[in-house]
Amino acid sequence: MAAAQGQGPTAGEYIVHHLQHLQNQKQTGVVNFSVFNLDSMFYAIVLGILGSFLLYRAASRATSGVPGRFQAAVELLVEMVDSQAKGIVHNANSRKLVAPLALTVFVWIFLMNAMDLLPVDLLPAIWHVAGPAIGAPDYMRVVPTADLSVTMGLSLSVLLICLFYNVKIKGLGGWIHELFSAPFGDKWFLYPINFAMQMIEFVAKTVSHGMRLFGNMYAGELIFMLIALLGGAFTLSATGFALAALHVVAGSAWAIFHILIITLQAFVFMMLTLVYVGQAHDSH
Repeated sequence: MAAAQGQGPTAGEYIVHHLQHLQNQKQTGVVNFSVFNLDSMFYAIVLGILGSFLLYRAASRATSGVPGRFQAAVELLVEMVDSQAKGIVHNANSRKLVAPLALTVFVWIFLMNAMDLLPVDLLPAIWHVAGPAIGAPDYMRVVPTADLSVTMGLSLSVLLICLFYNVKIKGLGGWIHELFSAPFGDKWFLYPINFAMQMIEFVAKTVSHGMRLFGNMYAGELIFMLIALLGGAFTLSATGFALAALHVVAGSAWAIFHILIITLQAFVFMMLTLVYVGQAHDSH
């Protein structure tokens, strides 16, 4: 982290440092698809395994008697997702895959979002010691959903599922016909316009799906960094103590409010997944 000799980093240097990803190679300023954000991949995979384990544990220990708190919470979540799936995807056969998919999406994204509730410098400080010791760069970001590559990867996965159901439900020929005949009608002179509109719709839904989650989580991460700077400004003075108190109050208030944000963003992403898959079942 850049800093003047004998001094800590400036506010700008602190934020820039915390926004750098741990990558397998340095960025060169050009598009390079061989560069991976290793920190986002690591935390996304670990949290995916954790979410799967929690759901497996709830299912394996489920009883027909009075459920415990954990089982009751998971059952409420499953019932909520299942009711939403039934209201949007009317094909019972498809719901056998779509409902568990929606549940997985909600739990996984909630856990990734929840990483924002950890103290900003906790895991990066640990990596500050461990990273250079093994010859790795001193960069670490811990919120996978604040990484555009992760959220766009999720939205692209939803797009592929939608394309799969378009072909499965309507048949390859039926879906291709729909691409050229909707939304303005099955007229040969409207085919180019219809196809262009369909492509724009697919791209717009996919980009907005990923960007919405990324934008909200990235903004939340920045606010936590700004609040952390208040604590970093502590000195043995009246102003220093006031800034430290403001750091605690603002951090606690934002964390409490952020619980709603991380839950809402996971829910919105899940609902849009159901809506887009449901639209793939509808004929125009």
